[in-house]
Amino acid sequence: MEGLLKKTTGLMGLAVCESPHEEPDVKNLEDQLQGGQIEEVILQAENELSLVRKMIQWKPWEPLVEESPANQWKWPI
Repeated sequence: MEGLLKKTTGLMGLAVCESPHEEPDVKNLEDQLQGGQIEEVILQAENELSLVRKMIQWKPWEPLVEESPANQWKWPI
């Protein structure tokens, strides 16, 4: 399978990544990751990196500026 390049991911809006990894056998890499196609794994990693950058700005670990309403986290509403 080495040297075989994908022509499509089969997923609308998700293009084939031309250089997903240094490993020549991308199918083997996808099987090892068990996360779908390599393009999906790359997209998920980019989304997680974006979230990390937002969390750094939002600082959710810091105390609230105001106290939350008494039953805000009570379930069911």
